Amino acid sequence: MNDLAIHLTEEKGKRLYEQIYEYIADEIREGKLLAGEKLPSTRSLADYLQVARSTVELAYDQLQSEGYIESVPCRGYFICRVEELYRFGKAGGSGTKERKEQEGKERRSPAGAEKRFDIDFSPNAIDMNLFPFGTWRKITRDILSGDRKELFALGEPRGDLELRRTVCRYLHASRGVNASPEQIIVGAGNDYLLLLLQYILGRQITAAFENPSYRRAFRIFSSFAERTVIVPSDESGIRADGLLAAGADVAYVMPSRQFPTGTVMPIGRRTELLRWASAAPGRYLVEDDYDSEFRYRGKPIPSLQSSDTAGRVIYIGTFSKSVAPAIRISFMVLPEGLLEAYEKNCGFFSSTVSRIDQSILNEFILSGAFERHLNRMRKAYREKHDLLLECLQPLLDRFRLSGEYAGLHMLLTSRGPGREEELMERAAACGVRIYGLREAAPAPFEADCATVLLGYGGLSPEKIKEGVRRLDRAL
Repeated sequence: MNDLAIHLTEEKGKRLYEQIYEYIADEIREGKLLAGEKLPSTRSLADYLQVARSTVELAYDQLQSEGYIESVPCRGYFICRVEELYRFGKAGGSGTKERKEQEGKERRSPAGAEKRFDIDFSPNAIDMNLFPFGTWRKITRDILSGDRKELFALGEPRGDLELRRTVCRYLHASRGVNASPEQIIVGAGNDYLLLLLQYILGRQITAAFENPSYRRAFRIFSSFAERTVIVPSDESGIRADGLLAAGADVAYVMPSRQFPTGTVMPIGRRTELLRWASAAPGRYLVEDDYDSEFRYRGKPIPSLQSSDTAGRVIYIGTFSKSVAPAIRISFMVLPEGLLEAYEKNCGFFSSTVSRIDQSILNEFILSGAFERHLNRMRKAYREKHDLLLECLQPLLDRFRLSGEYAGLHMLLTSRGPGREEELMERAAACGVRIYGLREAAPAPFEADCATVLLGYGGLSPEKIKEGVRRLDRAL
């Protein structure tokens, strides 16, 4: 551990060792120093604070006598397990009210009470049992054993050229994306890439979303755009006439599989959006190619970018679902007309992805391991999809099913009037967590019927069967 940033004062009546003791005790109670963490040595902390070593020893002795820390011979001082202490904190202390309010919310809300759920139909979960740990470990070992010093140096802001070339070929083969490596920006997650757009497109924009949509993207655009508006949509997706009426400059769309509705945008609507974007300067479509890798019926849906001849589509994708969320490698394909703005306004930002991780992913794709892994995932998810579809049949007299045959979740809509909150509470009572459509909505919307999301990517077949059995009884 680094030395502790303790501010010592000449406060009358409070000796230096008492101040050190109180600081460390408070940090432990408030959970800022965790069980098992090692404290600085008495010599190191004394040198850092410019006090006598005996002063630090006195503070440590007091902490040890009260059970806050323990001394391990030849190793040093370590924080003891005292989790219960920091939950209460000091009366009126900093953060106490906020913690109590948060704990109250978690007790009241099914979404916050994680331990109550035996089965979680999360639409965001993936099956990590399918991850090729052995292959990833071997690639990592081979790369690190090669003494490649360049991997520890600062890389290109857009991401390493080798990975951008590989991503470029992959996107063209799998999604029909037309781009050069110079147009690809690699970043640690979609959030970072979306935030870059404030420097590329500017802040004086009106960004349009359909409702419901990806709430996180809506909040990110709301943080920098001059206006963020909700535009009407129908069964084909966001409407071009609504974009025109709202005076939008940018529209956020998910044409291949909209989240959370699962809608696939037909070619007619895609053409309308491309025509809207190309009709005036400064208009762009941000295409989030959500869940595009997983389709269980028919041919893959091509990207909107593949039909863009005017350079008005900003394409964003990620390896979070196809590889693993912790990889944190996403990519953005900028139209050539925006490259100058990127270079001028944010081309000096350092890449947010480790060069080692970039190199591992690049080799993972080039070696064919990624394609094999993706095929295994598609097969496993198709089996889970078909199983969930079969298990849900007894509920279809009460609910309508939609969003199937692609992605990692389906939607159940009640055939009669109802409230999502009621369905979620009844499911939670039997240990099952489901997700309301309104939770994904950037703004409130009217609906006569309740709709919930059932994700199956992270569940075993046994959990899917048991979860639906419980839902059948509860709903």
